[in-house]
Amino acid sequence: MKIHTLAGYIQHIYLVEDKSGLLLLDGCSRADVDNVCNYITQTLGRPLTHLKLIVVTHMHPDHAGGAVALRKRTGAQVASHPKAANWYSGFAGRTAHGIDLLLTWWVANRIGKPRMPIWYNPILAPDITLKDNQTLPGFSDWQVMYTPGHTDHDLTLAHIPTQQAYIADVLVQVKGELVPPYPLCHPNQYRESLKRLAQSQIDTFFCAHVPPTKKSDIDFEHVIENAPRKPKNHWHSSKNRIKKKLFNQTREH
Repeated sequence: MKIHTLAGYIQHIYLVEDKSGLLLLDGCSRADVDNVCNYITQTLGRPLTHLKLIVVTHMHPDHAGGAVALRKRTGAQVASHPKAANWYSGFAGRTAHGIDLLLTWWVANRIGKPRMPIWYNPILAPDITLKDNQTLPGFSDWQVMYTPGHTDHDLTLAHIPTQQAYIADVLVQVKGELVPPYPLCHPNQYRESLKRLAQSQIDTFFCAHVPPTKKSDIDFEHVIENAPRKPKNHWHSSKNRIKKKLFNQTREH
């Protein structure tokens, strides 16, 4: 088993190569589709049909945006948690999807990337739904761990023989410190997810926005203790800004 790391639009992309074929540990962004396909055919010298499975760890643009386009090009199956399909449903969901696309462009601009087409269908139709503790179809050395908090459907993918795991956005880095991601929709579940990872046999963690990190270098207790107690997402942030503005106006009058 070998994990290839590709530089994505705003995130790291992890492509697994083993005897069963190729496994993409996340759906990346729409802007990454050509990059992934070219890596498979040119760098690895393999046909696109060797990509067998694409896992969507959660529905944000840099983790799900390229999944369906890659499925069309390669014939790979797309897998996700059952809740992923409804994450952006309804008016509120479509609004959140639009905000998340704008945030992706904002991050890209901050790291010097041009504005690329990143729109994708916010309603996912996976070929496979994944449950906690099951192994990935066709890749039996990989185990699914349900680690919600960032969203209600986050997945961690653990390679049991080598004690390595891809945790997507469970941890991000700000000013050199590992911290909870934004948004953080379910803070209590997030703490439980961190505790589960801390107590697991995983030795090395691969993240979407952080270099591979040894468990011994992660102060899980510190992150858990300092994680927000209330949800932090677009709706709560907007509501809090409105409340603050109204409070200040009241004080002025």
